[in-house]
Amino acid sequence: MNQRAELEWREGGVPVSTRFDDPYFSLENGLAETEYVFLGGNDLPQRFCDGFHIGELGFGTGLNFLAALRAFREGGVAGKLHFTSFEAFPMRRADAEAALDVFADLPVEALLTHEGEALTGRIEGADFTLEIVEGDARETLPKWQDKADAWFLDGFAPAKNPELWGEDLLAEVARHTAPGGTAATYTAAGHVRRALQAAGFEVTRRAGFGRKRHMTTARMP
Repeated sequence: MNQRAELEWREGGVPVSTRFDDPYFSLENGLAETEYVFLGGNDLPQRFCDGFHIGELGFGTGLNFLAALRAFREGGVAGKLHFTSFEAFPMRRADAEAALDVFADLPVEALLTHEGEALTGRIEGADFTLEIVEGDARETLPKWQDKADAWFLDGFAPAKNPELWGEDLLAEVARHTAPGGTAATYTAAGHVRRALQAAGFEVTRRAGFGRKRHMTTARMP
């Protein structure tokens, strides 16, 4: 049976996962954090080109995808952005719509034109292809037949969602990264950085967003 994200709402319209007791995006400024960590951490939008492929662990509300798509469009890049996200507990479409309502400048229609009860499956647009792969990433990522140019590692906090930060899964992330590809995440947990290094990435600790002291970026030689 398919499992859906279970939410509660906090002040400011921020959805919080009751399963992991963690917010889906920053309680202060979710969009600014996405742009700082995932776009800036992967040197985007400078690297965008036709066919650029982003891989993601943890789709959530779709905020990261929408921020990337907006940057792709504002950069005037001809062609298509490809985005593949691995999500164990897809959010119901109505919940995503409510969560994204606070981000008036994002191309939300690209996501919410999707018909279906939950955010899962394939969505095709004139300048993007989005694939939301439902299921445990430890099972679905090894079967994936593609490679990403950049990874958004955006599972819930490692202490609350350790399944998305294990050595074996991060080794699969590395195996599914194009040469010269990158990864970025908001966490600077030592075991996450060590797992990325063991998988073959060159790992850097950077200043974090807002109150977070550090974050992690990685590059595949």
